[in-house]
Amino acid sequence: MKKKKIVFVINYFYPDFASTGQLLTELCLDLQNDFEITVIAAQPGYAGEQIKTNKLFEKDYLEYIKVIRIRLPKVDKASKFSRMRYIFSYFMLANFALWKEKGVDAIYTISQPPVLGGLIGTIGKFLKRSKHIYNIQDFNPEQAAAVSYTNKQSIFKLAKKVDMLSCSYSDCVIVVGNDMSETLKKRFDNKKVPNHVVINNWTNEDEIIPFDKKDVHIQQFLKENDLQNKFIIMYSGNIGLYYDLENIIRVTEHFKRYEDLAFVFIGEGAVKQEMQSFVEEKEISNVHFLPYQPKEFIKYSLNAADVHLVVNQKGIKGVSVPSKIYGVMAAGKPILGVLEQGSEAQMLIAKGKCGVVVEPQDYRGIIEQIEYLYKMEKEKLLHVGFNGRDYLDKNLKREISINKYRKTLNRIFNLD
Repeated sequence: MKKKKIVFVINYFYPDFASTGQLLTELCLDLQNDFEITVIAAQPGYAGEQIKTNKLFEKDYLEYIKVIRIRLPKVDKASKFSRMRYIFSYFMLANFALWKEKGVDAIYTISQPPVLGGLIGTIGKFLKRSKHIYNIQDFNPEQAAAVSYTNKQSIFKLAKKVDMLSCSYSDCVIVVGNDMSETLKKRFDNKKVPNHVVINNWTNEDEIIPFDKKDVHIQQFLKENDLQNKFIIMYSGNIGLYYDLENIIRVTEHFKRYEDLAFVFIGEGAVKQEMQSFVEEKEISNVHFLPYQPKEFIKYSLNAADVHLVVNQKGIKGVSVPSKIYGVMAAGKPILGVLEQGSEAQMLIAKGKCGVVVEPQDYRGIIEQIEYLYKMEKEKLLHVGFNGRDYLDKNLKREISINKYRKTLNRIFNLD
């Protein structure tokens, strides 16, 4: 029987650093024997890589997966205009690339760019007479509203109606947390709620495993960054708008005299410059900013930390789940969560007994919990971290989530 053809329109894809790009690369690789897969994605540029081609569309292959890469304008994440130009260029060109694809049985889109990601699938389903699977990684405009991205209520209302249309018209909505399932139901007042399923994101738990800090690669990393013999509190990921990092950075001033404690922020994003300016202004020497680490080195950089920050802005509960939590749990590291009660990440920390949680914007509470973890007996701290790895192995393995995707797609195609 001829394989069903799925076109993934997903913006980020291998070798991009974005967490959704890494997740969906793994998903496509795992499903390539079950389905014929084409991916439409931007040229890699998430971490500021230079785009070397002049072609608007470039065809590429990753194993059996056909990849159509779109050349887009360079984005300045601190500029709203630059973001909008990037998003609308992607929207127009992705629609055009999708329209040119023949024999499409299903279109898989994600909620990036906000609202327009879903709309690509809605338009594609109508024009191609195909199925549409809509994977919501972040609910928008709810996420933008939480950080007051714009105060124009009319824009929020219109954006929400458009995204609700995409949800209703899709064949299946996939959300990445149980709290997000509740948000979807609330959107529709529990009436005519679209067909949906909860599938957790994941990490590659065979690749990211707990390492002892004495490991030669970790020791080299610590030496190169002047972090030897330090108690390290790390944030690794997107330093963007939805995490309140521009305010959380202020707690580091309290610890500026702690010579054996270091804060390490790995990644890029819209608020990084603001955070660096604060640290320079206050002359805080134990805060370090590092670029994204190569994918093959992340297993070591994650293990260099004693405690990891997993944070979200107030109002993000039920709207988004910070994917970095899976990598931290896989590395067996304790978590300091700055998260709302009842959010998916908070519930994972509670069920896994793998860290402590403070409400967003409780900066005094963050300082107190850093003090608590810093003073904790070393063996006890290690045990808290390993609890997370145990919970992940029992409940959140990559294979579990990918099999749920496979089952969902088979059900949509009536292949069960």
